[in-house]
Amino acid sequence: MKNILVKSLVFLPLLFFVDYLIMMIIGCTTCLFGFTENFYSCTYCIIGKSLIVISLVVFTIIIFPDLKSLVKNLKLNKLSHR
Repeated sequence: MKNILVKSLVFLPLLFFVDYLIMMIIGCTTCLFGFTENFYSCTYCIIGKSLIVISLVVFTIIIFPDLKSLVKNLKLNKLSHR
């Protein structure tokens, strides 16, 4: 349980901070190259949504083994108390 809490408190904010940095770099770069407003209302939003979904998938992959072991331990404890 402690591993899940630590990973949630460390990795999730870190992933979203990295997402923010990537979106900031993309935004600054496209501004320097003179992209139009259409880019920011369409493509930029799609990139942001995709980046957040990828981050959530990575977080799920990171935390899944701990969740699996937690569920297994809860089942074993439940069976041993019968």
